[in-house]
Amino acid sequence: MIHKSKNLLIRTLSFFLVLTSIVSGYAQNYPKVRVDESKRNFVCQPIENKIIQMQSRIKDPELSWMFGNCFPNTIDQTVKYSIKDGKPTTFVITGDIHAMWLRDCSAQVWPYMPYMKENKQLQQLIAGVINRQTASVLIDPYANAFNFDKEGSYWESDLTKMRPELHERKWEVDGLCYVIRLAYNYWKLTGDTSCFDSEWQIAMKLIVSTFKEQQRKTDNGPYSFMRKTSKASDTQFGNGYGNPIKPNGMICSMFRPSDDATTYAFLIPSNCFAVVSLRQLTEMEKSIKKDDTFANECKALADEVDAAIRKYAIVKHPVYGEIYAYEIDGFGNYLMMDDANVPSLLSLPYLGYLDKKDKIYQNTRNFVWSADNPYFYKGNTTEGIGGPHVGPDMIWPMSIIMKALTSDDSKEIGNCLQLLKNTHAGTGFMHESFNKDNPANYTRSWFAWANTLFGELLIKIEKEHPELLEKTY
Repeated sequence: MIHKSKNLLIRTLSFFLVLTSIVSGYAQNYPKVRVDESKRNFVCQPIENKIIQMQSRIKDPELSWMFGNCFPNTIDQTVKYSIKDGKPTTFVITGDIHAMWLRDCSAQVWPYMPYMKENKQLQQLIAGVINRQTASVLIDPYANAFNFDKEGSYWESDLTKMRPELHERKWEVDGLCYVIRLAYNYWKLTGDTSCFDSEWQIAMKLIVSTFKEQQRKTDNGPYSFMRKTSKASDTQFGNGYGNPIKPNGMICSMFRPSDDATTYAFLIPSNCFAVVSLRQLTEMEKSIKKDDTFANECKALADEVDAAIRKYAIVKHPVYGEIYAYEIDGFGNYLMMDDANVPSLLSLPYLGYLDKKDKIYQNTRNFVWSADNPYFYKGNTTEGIGGPHVGPDMIWPMSIIMKALTSDDSKEIGNCLQLLKNTHAGTGFMHESFNKDNPANYTRSWFAWANTLFGELLIKIEKEHPELLEKTY
């Protein structure tokens, strides 16, 4: 028995030595840009093993190098784990901005969740994110980004109800949706319910009551926002309440997931996301909390929002037929565009709202990835979607990643890999955006969400289109 175990150990070590040698060979012509292990905030062996395994399979040496840098970036450098009041808590910065966005932190740890079963410390780290999000929602459900403590921020002068715990207070429907999404999938993957205590339940009820307030059936609700700025997309119209809306059952969002102001408050991708999240919360409330009354309230709200989307958000385009509008106001006005940030119209299957083969989605997809979308840009060797956040001609790698994540077409996915390889400007990392004709002209050298999303894409390709990893691009 001992002899067999010894042989198994020798074979295992030999296997990893071979893999390490292969990976080293792939990366030898590229600089070491991943932070040294001694300086990493969190080390998880299953993730390290996955990096070695993936790099041995990715035949394109540059893509292999990029994966090894990008996939672990969130745990390497953005997480701060501790125990508070006997519970794990994890603060996650977004990268080069030292603050925790509800949206970004959920998306940043998302690709690591399948490895929780192999590593209890990783599970505790992600449970800590859930606990931190609960505490954040209880501080202010209308805030999008939070400080580590009460240090305040450079947005303290914003004309809204700022608090020292808040980095920014832009009301974005998707932020609260991401809180539910993370909790639901944590539960599904682990079966652990320790995060879902009385404080979590209060936070969930606060999320739903906030959604209902922002249906604005009787008044504008308690939230308003204005900023003293020369950038129009950083403040809101109508004395901070946005352009007028006609209530229709959907939820108003004053800002998009790009943190840019909405033009029309019914932001369709975020309302689609809310439908998915409310249905997930319905299931959790029934199964975990046994609170049928609140579960039924969640379901009724999801059904109401979904019915309004299907009645009011689908419009007839002269070229593409029936497609989803990006924003509407309830009066019959609508905005035809898509933004790179998620939720987007492009990302609706990724978020679970509909099937990627859905006819209206396919029409919408054709529209958003075309010159008819005012924020689609095509350069000499690249193309993709941007948005008003950083201005004209700037493509977000996130849009290219999302195009691949929502595709079954191996040729299209391969083209996306080629585009992504052309965007990092020699840095080995994804960026917020880059100029369509010059990837070296980019914004945000450290944007952790885009990095881990890139890793998520390559792992999905390994499962569904492994032949694409055998190519060079």
